[in-house]
Amino acid sequence: MAIGPIGVWDHASSAAFKDPAELERLGYDTAWLGGSPPADLSTVEPVLAASTTLVVATGIVNVWDAEPATAAAGYQRVAAAYPDRLVLGIGAGHRPLVGDRYTKPYDKLASYLDGLDEGGVPESARVLAALGPKVLGLARDRTAGAHPYLTTPEHTAQAREILGQGKLLVPEQKVVLSTDPVEARALARKRLEIYLSLPNYTNNWQRLGFTEADLADGGSDRLVDAMVAWGDEDTIRERVQAHRDAGADQVALQVLNEDKLSVLRALAPVLV
Repeated sequence: MAIGPIGVWDHASSAAFKDPAELERLGYDTAWLGGSPPADLSTVEPVLAASTTLVVATGIVNVWDAEPATAAAGYQRVAAAYPDRLVLGIGAGHRPLVGDRYTKPYDKLASYLDGLDEGGVPESARVLAALGPKVLGLARDRTAGAHPYLTTPEHTAQAREILGQGKLLVPEQKVVLSTDPVEARALARKRLEIYLSLPNYTNNWQRLGFTEADLADGGSDRLVDAMVAWGDEDTIRERVQAHRDAGADQVALQVLNEDKLSVLRALAPVLV
C-alpha cells in the first residue's frame, strides 16, 4: 500500500485520535497506535471505522503478549473489513517490562514471523520495531520494513543503508510546539523518563555517540534536543525533513503538548 509522508503516533485512547476523520482532512496519512496494542487488534477497528482512507498501523504489538496466531487472526479479520488500510507492526519489547520471558528476542521475533506466515499475514503488510543492525536486517528480509522509535536522522540514514531501497522506513519523532526551552525540555524529559531505564534505547543512543553523561539526571540537553524536536512550526518541519532526507518514507509524529489536536492542526500546513 502507498503511504504519505506524515503519520501520527500515539496510544489508541489519546486525544490525537479522538477524530480520525479530522486527521484525514488535515492530510495525515497513517495512525500509528502506540504502546502495546492488543494482538487481537480490537483497538484498530474503531479508528478505521471512523475514517475513510486513513491507514492504521500498530506500533507495536508485543510478541511476548500473545501467540502469533492471535495477531494473524486479528489481521485477517480487520484486513477483510478494511482492505489495504492495515499495517501490523510487531516488536520484542523490553526486558525490564517483560521479565523472565524475555530471552533471545531476535529468535522470538523470527519465530513470531514464522507464525504470521502460517496465519497468512503477508510480508507486505507487516513491519518490525527495529533499532540495531541485526533486527533491521530481519525487517529487510522478512517484512515490508522498519518502524524505529526514539531515534535521530543519523539513525534513519543507517537504517536506510541496511534496509536498502524499496523497504518501508517510518521513524517515530516526538515533537513539542513551543519556542520556550524550559517548557519544551520539561515536557520532553517527562516523556523520556521511562526510556532512560530501558537498555534497548540507551544502547542505541550510545551507538549513535551519546555518552553515559548524556543519559544521567533525566538526560542532557543534547540528548533531549536530539530525541524531541521542539520550537516553532518551521523548526519541527526541518527535523522531519532531515529524517526524510536521510531516507524515511514517512515520519510518525508523537505530539507531547497537552492539546495534541491543536498542534497537529498547526503543523499540517507545513508538513503535509
